[in-house]
Amino acid sequence: MYLVDKYHQRLYSYCQVLGNDHSTSEDIVQNVFIRTWHFRKKLKPEFSLQAFLYKTAYNEFLMEYRRNKKVIPLEHDHYGALNEVVGAMDEETLEKMISQVTVEIQNLPKKCREIFTLSKREGLTNMEISDYLNISIKTVETHITHAFSILRQKLGDQYESFLFLLLSPNLTPK
Repeated sequence: MYLVDKYHQRLYSYCQVLGNDHSTSEDIVQNVFIRTWHFRKKLKPEFSLQAFLYKTAYNEFLMEYRRNKKVIPLEHDHYGALNEVVGAMDEETLEKMISQVTVEIQNLPKKCREIFTLSKREGLTNMEISDYLNISIKTVETHITHAFSILRQKLGDQYESFLFLLLSPNLTPK
């Protein structure tokens, strides 16, 4: 129960970044905990449990998309890069970076934040956002570009790769 309480939301968020699909993310997280239970006697204390959980989530994600034949080589490279970034960080650093990104997103100008959130968190296309807010696609694109510019400026160079991998529209499976 401790693992579920401690890691469920983190793993779910990680899966959402990878696939942007609620039900698939929930299934993957559940499979991660089942797999962890099955391998519990083989887990070695000297290895990071967090790394095992994230790697298992990543592998489950790939298996799911291979079943659906939706992974293309370029996306696979991006997912691998995201996995390396997450796997190379300790839990405290990862949480700190996610927290700082979240704070800076909340500090974006209101309209910019709204459009950025609809695009990156809700997974809407620029056309869908344009229709929903009754604005031009060019305005949507400008706000998203502006949001990335502000985030890069506020968070600094050390967050450049993290921002790209965490929020890139190229990471959303088609």
